[in-house]
Amino acid sequence: MDLKQKLAGLAQRYEELKELMVQPDVLADVSLLQRYGREQAELAPVVQKYTELTETEQQLKEAQELYELEEGEMRDLAFEEMEQLKKRKEKLLEEIQIALLPKDIMDDKNAIVTIQGGAGGEEAALFAADLFRMYSRYADSRRWKIEVMDINETEQGGIRDVTFTVKGKGAYSRLKYEGGTHRVQRVPTTEAKGRIHTSTAKVIVLPEADDDIEIEIKDNDIRVDVYRSSGHGGQSVNTTDSAVRITHLPTGLVVTCQDEKSQLKNKQKALSVLKARLWDMEQARRQEEQGKARRSQVQTGDRSEKIRTYNFPQDRVTDHRIGLSKHNLPGILNGNIDEFIDNLITVEQAEKLQSMFAEV
Repeated sequence: MDLKQKLAGLAQRYEELKELMVQPDVLADVSLLQRYGREQAELAPVVQKYTELTETEQQLKEAQELYELEEGEMRDLAFEEMEQLKKRKEKLLEEIQIALLPKDIMDDKNAIVTIQGGAGGEEAALFAADLFRMYSRYADSRRWKIEVMDINETEQGGIRDVTFTVKGKGAYSRLKYEGGTHRVQRVPTTEAKGRIHTSTAKVIVLPEADDDIEIEIKDNDIRVDVYRSSGHGGQSVNTTDSAVRITHLPTGLVVTCQDEKSQLKNKQKALSVLKARLWDMEQARRQEEQGKARRSQVQTGDRSEKIRTYNFPQDRVTDHRIGLSKHNLPGILNGNIDEFIDNLITVEQAEKLQSMFAEV
């Protein structure tokens, strides 16, 4: 089936759905009506582009006929219109191909982000704090909301590890490209001789687990411990045992949450993170079974691999997955990371398109 046939079929299905959704038996079945509504909403952008493509091709045909019939100035005008319509057609075809790419079903979810200081001791913890501020400011620029679930800070203002939820439209769809090892090269403020140190921090990004994600956590598979929340240097900041630590016994995964004053709310948040991590492990296992353990270099990559370097002496940030380097490091650490994410998305789409047409 070629592209035009596929588009015609989708347009036909779109019209069928419009008719089905006004049928009495469908209107009486809320779940069926919602399912048809979601399918129609998914088809709408592609069908709209297909309609525009059909109209553009008709206009191009008319301009071609006028060009063949006319002479002089009218012929020149027809030629200019043909060139504009050809460019419009090419752009629409590109947009349609991208719209037809398989969607990541998790893209609409909120994101759970964990930042862990890696090699470099206190300097790594300070870099982890820089990354946390970067993502916080990026979230603010997109009007997303951040909820810190657990944070382990140092007395010098660094962060050993932090887990937080980013809530907002498209949060996971964009932040998923941030997962991996980030590296910083700079002179630490405590370094008297001015030597450049290299430190790392690991970023893990998961979709927030909700009822759509089928992961069962049995009560007898977890151990729940409660303790008092702590602040800088382990100092207790709560007089009640509201903080929660959940250990998943079969896997050994440990999740903590101390953000809320309510023990119950902390437990619910910790279970949400545990569910997301178990889902991620299950996805990795399935990919391994299907012979797809080697994922796209752009889409995720091995989390142990270096994905980006922040070089302070040269005021340069380099994303190694796509070979993109940009200056204005302070601005990037202030949350201006859209250019990296946009380019990563573009490269991933190109790879998917190439793969899609290779299979035809």
